[in-house]
Amino acid sequence: MPKKKSPPRRPSASDPKTARQQELNTKRRGELSELAFAHKAATEGFGVAKPYGDSERFDFILVSRDWPEGDKLWRIQVKSTASLINGFYHISPARHSCGSVIAYKPTEVDFVIAHIIPDDSWFIFPIRETPTCLALRPKSHPRGIHEPYREAWHLLRPPK
Repeated sequence: MPKKKSPPRRPSASDPKTARQQELNTKRRGELSELAFAHKAATEGFGVAKPYGDSERFDFILVSRDWPEGDKLWRIQVKSTASLINGFYHISPARHSCGSVIAYKPTEVDFVIAHIIPDDSWFIFPIRETPTCLALRPKSHPRGIHEPYREAWHLLRPPK
């Protein structure tokens, strides 16, 4: 009697991911963080606009009202991570092009906003104050050097 074949095994969530699967997961997480940003910014009272396509260096235009000279428009680049490594969430506030890592310039972006997905926390960095590599502490250890930028939505509003 021939041996009965078992059905093909489905990959489990813990199986190693291919480069394509990893890219899709990273891309999906980034898209979800962008949606979360739009919701958070609107909840904070800002107007939110998304440019058509993905050719701009920024992800959003944020409308900040009540400035003495009228509304301010900020170019926002959103970065996100869910990976805690040695007690820090690491984010590269740069873009990738042809295998190179290129820092954002003040002529391209006004703010880099880092979303820490597990904490659902936001770090708001003016581009001129954005380090080349970010190592951010979780909410449970709020003593990192970047702590003044956590939930710093006031940086996008007119001074009081």
